[in-house]
Amino acid sequence: MRIWSTTALSALLVAAPAMAVDFHGTEQFAALALKCVHTEYPNKIGLVYNSDAEVLPPRLRTPAFYGCFDWHSSVHGHWLLARLARLYPEAPYAADVRAALAQSLTADNIAGEVRSLSSPGQTSFERPYGLSWALALADELSRFDDPQGRQWAANFAPLAKLAGERLKTWLPKLAYPIRNGEHTNTAFGLALALDYARSSGDRGFADLIASRARDYYGKDVSCPLTYEPSGEDFISPCLAEAALMARVLPQKDYTKWLARFLPQVPRNGSTKWLPIGIVTDRSDPRLAHLDGLNLSRAWMLEKIASALPPADLRRAALHATAKAHADQTLPFVTGEHYEGGHWLGTFAIYYLTNHGAEH
Repeated sequence: MRIWSTTALSALLVAAPAMAVDFHGTEQFAALALKCVHTEYPNKIGLVYNSDAEVLPPRLRTPAFYGCFDWHSSVHGHWLLARLARLYPEAPYAADVRAALAQSLTADNIAGEVRSLSSPGQTSFERPYGLSWALALADELSRFDDPQGRQWAANFAPLAKLAGERLKTWLPKLAYPIRNGEHTNTAFGLALALDYARSSGDRGFADLIASRARDYYGKDVSCPLTYEPSGEDFISPCLAEAALMARVLPQKDYTKWLARFLPQVPRNGSTKWLPIGIVTDRSDPRLAHLDGLNLSRAWMLEKIASALPPADLRRAALHATAKAHADQTLPFVTGEHYEGGHWLGTFAIYYLTNHGAEH
């Protein structure tokens, strides 16, 4: 596995917004996902157990997504592999990536996932984080233009349907958004789900998400960035909300909304308005979350900038701050500690391949 230096990754980042043409710099992140997607233990199980009969090894309870420590990390580890397989079919790792996807995304394995998630007590399982990543994986699989990729997408469709139905049922009942910096953050999950809904042509789902986003966030002002980050955040509540609304509001409306919501964004290109999260111990699974915070901030800042008019003076600060966060963090996404190695590669690839620009 090639470990990229800070200088090399910085050079890669300069071209990041226009990427998806060269696999160089992605090898180490492919290796991280390949190492974990079929590594069963250690394993943090999130399902509800209803009887002794359900007490099974993870590979039997969730036969597609039993690796990478927990279900959602396994799901988005497969998203990483699918994205790299599609964008970089000539990469040295492409054959291994496709083999891993073929092993996981069989019709039988996905049927097993649907059975487990449909058993009693699973209504709130991985809601919204893991369910939204499942939809992101479905979105990525739908973009393949070869027989094997199309078969993976067909196999995965029942799980995507279940994930979508769970969110469609939940959102009308969710009276208030969840504004924390971890898995239950509403804005983060809805951004992934909205991208899927629009790409798949599910207009009803897309309209539902957009409507709830306006209800939850449309009147928000002066997000307290000085309260961020909390000690174990991997999502910025303020930026996740702004990145979601960048998908929901027309440009003219969004430009005004953002001025009210994040008046802290400077117009002089400065990065000082958003200090980078400091990680004190990457062997601690909760403290290592802050590496994810820096990377998710980076892609959200790029998404926010992309929704503003080209002449908007805030764009320079948004781009510069995104790059500063990524430059600080990418050299540490090495897999030295499994606590971060089992999931941070996804966040790196989301940023480096400029995923938000596709939507």
